[in-house]
Amino acid sequence: MSRGTPLSLDLGASWGDGWSLEEEKTAQPLSVLDPSAHRLVFQKEKRKGKTVTLVGPFSLGEEEAQKVLSVLKKSLACGGAYKEGWMEFQGDISPKVRTHLEKLTFKFKNPK
Repeated sequence: MSRGTPLSLDLGASWGDGWSLEEEKTAQPLSVLDPSAHRLVFQKEKRKGKTVTLVGPFSLGEEEAQKVLSVLKKSLACGGAYKEGWMEFQGDISPKVRTHLEKLTFKFKNPK
């Protein structure tokens, strides 16, 4: 190609045929459940060589989830975050998290 020749990227489709760059997200309403109606599970992940304990999925409002998270972080003396319905805690602390959540009347899928 020479410098004066424009590059043609047409492959036979046009934007008017229903193509779009934006993904259509179907927003499902968040149903807020009572703590005793939850069935939580644990997952462990390695992030940058460190262990992270994930607990969820929670069906709580954002404000209520942040309140529960801050109570747990203070009582466990660890860092954590709430993302997409899951609480993340630094370290392998699943037994401690389980006992504290059971005190708050949350339930788990698999028994001890």
